[in-house]
Amino acid sequence: MNRMRSIIFGVAFSAAAVAAFGGCAPKEPPYGVEYIRRLPRDGRAVWAVAPAINLSGQHGVDPLLQADLVYEQVQQVRGLTVVPVNRVVEVYSGLGIEQVQSPEQAALVCDLLGCDALLVPTVTTYDPYDPPKLGASLHLFRKPGTYARPANVDPRELARAASPPQEQSIPQEAEFLQAVGMFDAANGSVREALLAYAKGRNDPAGPMGAKEYLVSMDRYCGFVYQSLTGDLLRSMRQHR
Repeated sequence: MNRMRSIIFGVAFSAAAVAAFGGCAPKEPPYGVEYIRRLPRDGRAVWAVAPAINLSGQHGVDPLLQADLVYEQVQQVRGLTVVPVNRVVEVYSGLGIEQVQSPEQAALVCDLLGCDALLVPTVTTYDPYDPPKLGASLHLFRKPGTYARPANVDPRELARAASPPQEQSIPQEAEFLQAVGMFDAANGSVREALLAYAKGRNDPAGPMGAKEYLVSMDRYCGFVYQSLTGDLLRSMRQHR
């Protein structure tokens, strides 16, 4: 009997110890869930991302890197197929242009790429130091449904006839959708939106967590372009 009591006591003590130590073990913070965007009315489209236009005056802004950061964001939109910037650069090179300067040029680029629209990022303010600041815009040039490239005409001739190259700028007479914003991380509303964006996009148990988005300008730019993409999609819904 005494032996049985000892066994029961030992089992109970072990269970209590496991429960006590297990209850004190720190729980890992859960991952968040990022918001998924989609084209209006579950549509489908093909967009191409052009090299960014740098109007910030900062020589450290890489137009191709900024375009890649935009590509990373827009390719996450459900229903959207995205052509990467290197394909657009190849078409630009073949046409002998550095950027589109007219609606006709944009339509020609879309036709050569087989896409529905050309997305052109623009950087107006760039400050990578904590707290970071980025002013940017996204311009979406959509190819008209009635567009038809003339047969037996060199596309380079069409590009030259459309509009002469100018300094870094956006075509003034084009009909396009745009999303524009200034994102200063010193503002509380921007930081709140940034923290919401970081949920599901960082390791909550990591040494920096969401603060990494304040010290990594590439990550901060991704947040800005994701926000602008949302504004652009809402603009599309209003113009349907």
